[in-house]
Amino acid sequence: MGIQHWSTIAAPLDEVFDWHTRPGALQRLMPPWLPGRVRREAESLADGRAELALPGGQIWVAQHDPEGYVAGRAFVDERIDEGVTSAALSPVRWHHEHRFEAVDLPAGVGTRMHDIVDTPVGSQVLRPMFAYRHQQLADDIRRHRELGMEPLTVAVTGGGGLIGTALRAFLTTGGHTVIRLVRREAGPGERRWDPAAPADDLLDGVDAVVHLAGASIFGRFDAGHRDSIRSSRVGPTRRLAELAAASGVRTFVSASGIGWYGSDRGESTLAETSGGGQGFLAEVVADWEAESRAGHGMRSVQVRTGLVLSPRGGILQVLRPIYQAGLGGPLAGGAHWQSWIDLDDLVDIYVRALVDAHLEGPVNAVAPEPVRQEEFASVLASVLHRPALLPTPALGPRILLGQQGMQELALANQHVVPEVLAAIGHRFRRPRLEDALRHQLGRQREAGR
Repeated sequence: MGIQHWSTIAAPLDEVFDWHTRPGALQRLMPPWLPGRVRREAESLADGRAELALPGGQIWVAQHDPEGYVAGRAFVDERIDEGVTSAALSPVRWHHEHRFEAVDLPAGVGTRMHDIVDTPVGSQVLRPMFAYRHQQLADDIRRHRELGMEPLTVAVTGGGGLIGTALRAFLTTGGHTVIRLVRREAGPGERRWDPAAPADDLLDGVDAVVHLAGASIFGRFDAGHRDSIRSSRVGPTRRLAELAAASGVRTFVSASGIGWYGSDRGESTLAETSGGGQGFLAEVVADWEAESRAGHGMRSVQVRTGLVLSPRGGILQVLRPIYQAGLGGPLAGGAHWQSWIDLDDLVDIYVRALVDAHLEGPVNAVAPEPVRQEEFASVLASVLHRPALLPTPALGPRILLGQQGMQELALANQHVVPEVLAAIGHRFRRPRLEDALRHQLGRQREAGR
């Protein structure tokens, strides 16, 4: 039993193989719908060891085999049990050959990538996984080539979250150096960051900063939660931006949100030049963005993010099990607009903000085609092969978020468009909702060979 999967990538052999040798490769190839997380990446494709942390405390250990390694051409990994408690995994055999071959394409040279897996795991599980991996690799390499980035040293706050994890892996597979700014004791590749009083040398040698840190906005909007949202963003952002400017950092990219536009803008189409709205989140975002521009003489970008699509966090993490159980449907009538963004498209926007001098100030990080909530429900249900017939009342969100949180999050009505990105010709990987959901949930129509 097992599977073979192959595809051709429009990039030279050495570029494709080298991508696999860099930190972050395994993270970028990990399908988001599968359980578990990357615990450790192999330091060498010749004889290194990678580990995945799975539910129930199980650890999947992949040992690379020196006998199967051919520099620039092939490597092999095999699941082993040594030294790790993984009793439930013991019956699972896994022998994976990765082969690479240079091929000629009409537009130049390319690489044929061939995966051969010997395992009792069925192809119904494996086929979507390898289709995802090959598509992700091709998209990432294409984006790296389009941007043509010189190697950068980038400091990132909030690097352990959904967006930060994906962004760090994308940057490191592109040959860039990422320094995580953390509030605990720093480890390798990290520096300790005190948001209340950052050290003077915190950003020494740093070319750019991506500031993602901030308390989650999800929760009941009581006084304590509102204070946490504001205090974790406004003051720390100002101090970090001022330090960045004083340290000679060239670019400061800060997270922001489409909450800027207010919770209900009706049928208005909202671009970056549209005025701010009313409500708690609109006020916080306005102050947050103002502080991100505190470092004078430094290019600063505020990434106004919509609903991020990934089953590892955000709205899909909540909705996926509900819809898979056949219990999904339009929320509170489903007439309100939802402005969404595929996680990988969001990563692309952050990276473009790092290198594209045309971007300065607010940038709407949303797909070009917002949808009404009833359409979102219908498309999600269709992708999961489930009905979307059960109208969802507002009672559930009200219980979880309170009245204010329900209005500002679950029922927010915002028809936001990426006008700034459109003006510079930015290309989205997945501008259509169905394509984004299929990629993120492993429900591709064409799963490969």
